[in-house]
Amino acid sequence: MRLIEAFERLPGIGPKTAQRLTFYLLHNPQSELDKFSEALKNLKRDTKECEICFNVAESSPCSICLDRERDQTKICVVEQALDILAIERGGFYQGLYHVLGGSISPLNNVGPEELKIRELIDRLKTGRVKELILATNPNMEGEATAMYIAKQANRFPEIKITRIGRGLPIGADLEYADEATLNRAFEGRREM
Repeated sequence: MRLIEAFERLPGIGPKTAQRLTFYLLHNPQSELDKFSEALKNLKRDTKECEICFNVAESSPCSICLDRERDQTKICVVEQALDILAIERGGFYQGLYHVLGGSISPLNNVGPEELKIRELIDRLKTGRVKELILATNPNMEGEATAMYIAKQANRFPEIKITRIGRGLPIGADLEYADEATLNRAFEGRREM
């Protein structure tokens, strides 16, 4: 079946899972399949990158940036928009975000200029930010990225620069962490 082959091309989906998903969909009412296919068809068209934080959203600015109930003095820096979903699932962080679009990785020819670091520094220049939380992944690339950003942000002495704590194992990705682990990592953040 073509659908099984299409599912197999998705990351993390093997042949057995592709078969299960296909047969699951096969046993759903046509109205549910129509909603699913419409959502899939409009995925790219209805998705935008937030002009402020670079999160993936249905509008720009995104709902997080527009939410005046959030702490406007804190910015949490993450590598990917998926990391925001992981943090938001926990419900413990109520500040703003900034998505870098990756991490510094010389082996993959990704330098600071390929990331949204300049845009982050521009946000810091406004004077509204009091804490910058570096929540890049706890691997070599994430650590290098956090150190680079901390060095750039040190020219703003009024901003407290923190790194999320070690509740996450080295080499792990934020998107796979559970809420309790992420909560401990945020509580254990330290100044850089």
